[in-house]
Amino acid sequence: MENREKKHILVIEDEKHIAEGLKLNLSLQGYDVTIAQDGVSGLQKWKESRPDLIILDIMLPGIDGFSVLQNIRLEDERIPILILSAKGTPDDKIKGLSYGVDDYLSKPFNLEEFLLRVERLLTRVALYRREADNSSISQTYSFGGNHIDFVAAIADCKYGKVSLTGQEVKLLKLFIANRGKPLSRNKLLEIGWGYTRKTTTRTVDNFMVRFRKYFEDNPKKPVFFKSLRSVGYVFDHE
Repeated sequence: MENREKKHILVIEDEKHIAEGLKLNLSLQGYDVTIAQDGVSGLQKWKESRPDLIILDIMLPGIDGFSVLQNIRLEDERIPILILSAKGTPDDKIKGLSYGVDDYLSKPFNLEEFLLRVERLLTRVALYRREADNSSISQTYSFGGNHIDFVAAIADCKYGKVSLTGQEVKLLKLFIANRGKPLSRNKLLEIGWGYTRKTTTRTVDNFMVRFRKYFEDNPKKPVFFKSLRSVGYVFDHE
């Protein structure tokens, strides 16, 4: 590998021998590698280290890889993510692509092909970061007379302008990305919070009370953020 600034790769993989094998081969290529063995610790290490690339397994204890992927994409749409999984059916690959994965490689895999895919994805990191630094386009969304500016974290609604917390922004993005699709409380916890024992389904309900207060004309009869009995919630609008 040519001499260049060391790139940091996060490997989220619960099978220890596979994780250590990946770390060894990536280190031999000159990469700095961190391992996480479950979804919760993977999200924690992603937030702490902000790696240049994530290699992600799907079948993880606690939170599965698809939920990890969606959680990361709520905050970072640019970091390259490569799924490396024994779940390699066309449906699995389509699901991963729909959630924002950049590449998908099935186990067992060819090591040389894997390393080439890693190198290709990493060449995009500098471009992603330049685009992020130079971008002046606000990410916004409007519905039912409400307007959300995700960059400024401000909602313009019936109460006027409301400052949104980081978690409120994340959950709104999640609902909008899944418009019209039912989301269970547990799935909202997994994706929105990276579920830990400190969070409960009541936490989700409390946020829904806030959203209805902000965005609904009549919070007791919501038309945008609806409850689904025994399921969870769904966001939709005409």
